[in-house]
Amino acid sequence: MDDPTTDTDAVLAAVGPRLRALRNQRDITLSDLSETTGISVSTLSRLESGQRRPTLEQLLPLASAYRVQLDDLVGAPRTGDPRVVLRPTKRHGLTFIPLTGRAGGLQAYKMILPVAPDTPVPELRTHEGYEWLYVLDGRLRLILGDRDLILTPGEAAEFDTHVPHWLGASGPHPAEVLALFGKQGERAHLRTGPRP
Repeated sequence: MDDPTTDTDAVLAAVGPRLRALRNQRDITLSDLSETTGISVSTLSRLESGQRRPTLEQLLPLASAYRVQLDDLVGAPRTGDPRVVLRPTKRHGLTFIPLTGRAGGLQAYKMILPVAPDTPVPELRTHEGYEWLYVLDGRLRLILGDRDLILTPGEAAEFDTHVPHWLGASGPHPAEVLALFGKQGERAHLRTGPRP
């Protein structure tokens, strides 16, 4: 089991070099910093060299003087940010916006499917996994094996991706789809009401 005291010591030991680097980047003398913060030159020097452990009373004015967050000054680990960073990618003409950040397991995407050219039978694809689709906007054409389906907003479909399939917008506008994709054997279930 990790010793939290050791972790704290390591964090505080790294503050000195960080303080010195900030002061050098900003081309500030110890005397100028002392005037700004009210901390003596000798204390600032000992903090930068690691001969003295910083206290909160010292770190707050230093963070203010350098105009940095206190977390950045001490190198605190980032807390989990619940927001999903949406970095769209394009594949096979489709735009995928990932809605999950972890690797493996069930993956969620918002997909934007462009208006498809009028092709009687587009090229069907297969791959490993299982997919669940929910139409948010537009009309989705789903060709699944020998079935040719049109799904409208609010409709969902799920299928084994070993079955040859193709997705595209049907109509004059792109289709927006929420997609859950999992490795083979993982299935998503949509329940619209209580079980009998």
